[in-house]
Amino acid sequence: MKNITMKYLIAGFALLAVLGCKEDERDFSYAQYGEGPSNLGLLFRVSQDNSGTVTMVPTADGADSFTISFGDSANSEESLVAGETASFTYAEGVYQVKLVAHGYDDQTAELTEELVVAFIAPQNLEVTIENSTSVSRLVSVTATAEFGITYDVYFGETGFPEPLSANMGDTVEYTYAAPGVYTITVEAMSAAIETTTYTVDFEVTEVLMPLTAAPVPLAPPVSVISIYSDTYTGVSLSEVNPNWGQSTTLAEVAIEGNNTWLYENLNYTGIVTNYDNPTDLSSMSHVHFDYWTPESSVATTTLGLKLVNTTIGGEDIEFIQDMTQGEWVSVDIPLTAFEAVNLSAISQLLWDSGDGYDGTVFIDNLYFYQDSPMSPPTAAPTPTYVAGTVISLYSDAYTNIGLSEVNPGWGQGTVLSEVQIEGNNTWKYENLSFSGIVSDYVNPTDLSGMTHLHFDYWTPLTTDPLTMLGMKLVNTNIGSEDLEFVPNVTQGSWVSVDIPLSDYAADLSAVSQFIWDTAEGVDGTVYIDNLLFYANAPTTAAPTPTVPAANVISLYSDAYTNIGLSEVNPGWGQTTVLTEVQVAGNNTWKYEMLSFSGIVSDYINPTDLSSMTHLHFDYWTPNMTDLGMKLVNTTINQEDLEFAPTLTQGSWVSVEIPLADYAADLSAISQFIWDSAAGIDGTIFIDNLYFHN
Repeated sequence: MKNITMKYLIAGFALLAVLGCKEDERDFSYAQYGEGPSNLGLLFRVSQDNSGTVTMVPTADGADSFTISFGDSANSEESLVAGETASFTYAEGVYQVKLVAHGYDDQTAELTEELVVAFIAPQNLEVTIENSTSVSRLVSVTATAEFGITYDVYFGETGFPEPLSANMGDTVEYTYAAPGVYTITVEAMSAAIETTTYTVDFEVTEVLMPLTAAPVPLAPPVSVISIYSDTYTGVSLSEVNPNWGQSTTLAEVAIEGNNTWLYENLNYTGIVTNYDNPTDLSSMSHVHFDYWTPESSVATTTLGLKLVNTTIGGEDIEFIQDMTQGEWVSVDIPLTAFEAVNLSAISQLLWDSGDGYDGTVFIDNLYFYQDSPMSPPTAAPTPTYVAGTVISLYSDAYTNIGLSEVNPGWGQGTVLSEVQIEGNNTWKYENLSFSGIVSDYVNPTDLSGMTHLHFDYWTPLTTDPLTMLGMKLVNTNIGSEDLEFVPNVTQGSWVSVDIPLSDYAADLSAVSQFIWDTAEGVDGTVYIDNLLFYANAPTTAAPTPTVPAANVISLYSDAYTNIGLSEVNPGWGQTTVLTEVQVAGNNTWKYEMLSFSGIVSDYINPTDLSSMTHLHFDYWTPNMTDLGMKLVNTTINQEDLEFAPTLTQGSWVSVEIPLADYAADLSAISQFIWDSAAGIDGTIFIDNLYFHN
């Protein structure tokens, strides 16, 4: 069943008035190129003269023309451009009228509507009229009748005498300006002159309370001082809506099981925490609350929050103007806006509706929070590198190598402690100027097989923030070292750092010292986790093939003469990005975001693999778990896909797939397609892709 809005219907039947427009006056700029037609509609309008003439108004998003099949025995149809209507004269009967909408690039969509043509008035008219349960003053009308084709609804509101129309069984919606009792008339029409009407006095209502709970707050509990919220443990309140002469009434209601304050007749009201032990908000940055006020005459249009320091005197108020009605709204006010009050001892919070106006408002999640806390409210992100590609110094996610010294006494003022953040071990450096980590001088750490240094850091936004942070790698065996800095240190959030080891001008085959450095004279606080090295690319070339060239048909390898390829990674809708990179001087394909990707040899002269016995390729991946190769014979449209065994991460692996496994004619192959199964995206390096016997 369709839902017909006032705007849609007016636009549809307004087309009946423009049948005489010139062709060059039509504007099709609304067509949504690149998308198929959608939201199809076919509105009927029957002539009230016993002629059986029905006018049809087709509509659709993204359509520039239509074809209407009238459903008669002669299979009559008419083609229209967008903006035109069609008329057809029917004999009595039941017809299936089909609408085909045509869009950009020959895309189409279809809709079939049943049309009953009878030269008697509609019978057994049934009308359903309902108030919306979620939107104030929104009324829906649905009508059905035997022999009926369309119906008009007169909503009985002054200033809107014209009806809204719809096909039988569809729904009309209308929003009234004010609640009250209105006379609604429904007139049902068939192909006869006579119509059938239904009239009723209907009470239009407003939605006076939210149907859904306020949004669940996302601020970490460690950063919150809560006054009222089911999400947090709140401070104790000594008085709520105390008797200060206000008209306000307060009740607590449950909305979807969530406790919520309901203020009615709100002119002003107070909340008292504790006069003897007022609440210290000086470490907070914002006040938050959620409000909901109805779309009605009792809506609250202005709402202010006053903070009062009764210890030393002083108060300030901030107002919200032009409040949104009929939906939950989240409000966040910087506490810097309350500049006339000392926030270190707040005992009173007051709501004020401004100028004594009374209204209704629901309040939830009233709390203060620190947008830039002094310590991380959440643990660092959990790294996802495959263990076999990682050398870890400090992380709960991996087995760490042994460290002989951490923050050794090299004259620095740095203080290091280990803290728990959401159960995750984390290093906290205070007064960090520089600080060392030593693995093993006798058996230093070989990083030559790694490609990147990774760590996660968090530094506060306000107190003792760090502005520079670097890591020095030292090979003490030969006295080789280099220091690389993080660009543009970010405060107040966890940041993941990945520094290519190729940036280090040092011999990394025997590193024993790892030194934090904040640049000369810069001290600060920083939290560190997941300090590790990883490989996301091979550092050595793929193995050199040893199969004699005479026994090989090669698609891609420096070891052989390759056949000609007409397309590599052609645009078939995949996410895959392909680049050719040099690995230890060897040309190698690097596939990123690999879902699938094609290789085309020659459609006119396809590749004959019938004399070969095996498919071979070498791969290196940091994160993929499966990879298959599909062979396609486009001459006879035959294909098959075979997968390599479960992939190994972090090292070159040679794959041999017997061609006997392929249930396809291999005498004329023109397409070779990588597939990573179920759309899984990843990174993989490929070399030495060939067939051999």
